[in-house]
Amino acid sequence: MSWVSWPESASELEALQRRLAAVAETAPLWVPPPGRQPVIGAVFCAHRRGGPGPGEAGEPIWLGAVLTQGGVVVERATLRSVTGAGYTPGLLALREGPALEAAVRALRPAADVLLVDATGSDHPRGGGLALHLGARLGTPTVGVTDRPLIAQGPSPGEARGSVAELRVGGAVVGYQLRSATGARPIAVHAGWGTSPEVALEVARLALFRHRTPEPLREARRIARGLRNDEARAGGG
Repeated sequence: MSWVSWPESASELEALQRRLAAVAETAPLWVPPPGRQPVIGAVFCAHRRGGPGPGEAGEPIWLGAVLTQGGVVVERATLRSVTGAGYTPGLLALREGPALEAAVRALRPAADVLLVDATGSDHPRGGGLALHLGARLGTPTVGVTDRPLIAQGPSPGEARGSVAELRVGGAVVGYQLRSATGARPIAVHAGWGTSPEVALEVARLALFRHRTPEPLREARRIARGLRNDEARAGGG
């Protein structure tokens, strides 16, 4: 969407997040294509190990992006970049947004739907980075995080596959999903062009043997691999 940018100030980003949240309420919703496995992409940003505090602009980051179909990785891309800001909850787009976009755009073809290590509507202004990135790319997105940001809800059952709603102000914005027996649940967030129910369906399609959906797990692996290779070579 041409009007979706990456603002460089907190006030501009907050205003855009509110607008994105409002537009997302009436945006067309994506559903998995009938008769074939969707191409599920993922992108992950790895940071330098052991950095003090919330960090700052200009720190090195390493990006991994993948495309998968039916559980098979069909495309990979890696990228080195720098942060745009330190970390502030609710303002992650200032820190990682442009770099995530660049990594995803390195993939060919485009994903049907993209998994992002960030929230969507589970956000103080309803416009988390998963939603923002999807709107910028014009690609449906699903957020997958270790825990909710501001949404609340009961814990899911202990069995693998158990779910529980996540709500903000009474509205369902995602689900907690017990993706592995005995492991903490993951938080699955509706992003750009996806409902909470479709977000959950996509996460389930992408789960195999591990707690983290496989596309996101692979994107994380190659991002950290790039970081570690650079550190061993003396460039980290």
